[in-house]
Amino acid sequence: MSEPPDRVPTPCPSCSPDLETVHEVLTATEGGGTVTVRCSECGHVHKIQPEREREVTLDVVVSQEGESFTANVTTPEDETIETGDEFILETEELLSTVRVTSIELDEHRRTETAAAENIETVWTREVDNVAVNVTVHPQDGSRDDSRSITVHVPGDYEFAVGEVEEFGDDEIEIDAVVVRGDASGYDRDRYEMEGDTVLAKDAKRVYAYDQTSSAWSAW
Repeated sequence: MSEPPDRVPTPCPSCSPDLETVHEVLTATEGGGTVTVRCSECGHVHKIQPEREREVTLDVVVSQEGESFTANVTTPEDETIETGDEFILETEELLSTVRVTSIELDEHRRTETAAAENIETVWTREVDNVAVNVTVHPQDGSRDDSRSITVHVPGDYEFAVGEVEEFGDDEIEIDAVVVRGDASGYDRDRYEMEGDTVLAKDAKRVYAYDQTSSAWSAW
């Protein structure tokens, strides 16, 4: 729930009972009850009962490492939701940050942004901990014997081009990172210059060269 505003327009019973004036919010009760305010015109302190925001309950589909489940969230009906938005979802199955990957309206129509009251389903994926697919090429640069591994890392883990990383028994040098379509803050969809970094939650696929000694000797 959002924090109450510092100032609100409301009639003042002392100096302006029929017209709204600006009031300073002094205190608010728990659960969105009465609010104590002070009129900016005459200084009169009184209590008001603010209008409650109209809310809607949305179905949220969460993708988590190849599996998915449905949860519900409550939000103001005029709240704008966009692809790429992140929010904390708390359910019996999960307490995690999720990212909006798609928004579904009625008749299965998809959009990039919509008011909550018009949304049927919000499609998301977990981004606190993510699984990232990595294509590993042999040290000699050959593509014929490339292999694929999946690494599990925190969503804010950084893949840096040119860095050597160890994941279990695999030691790899990052060559390039392809960025997901729902990621924001990037000006390219592929990063391959030494020093370029991409967060794991934003990485669609990582390309790397094997640095494990004798990694290919068994083959």
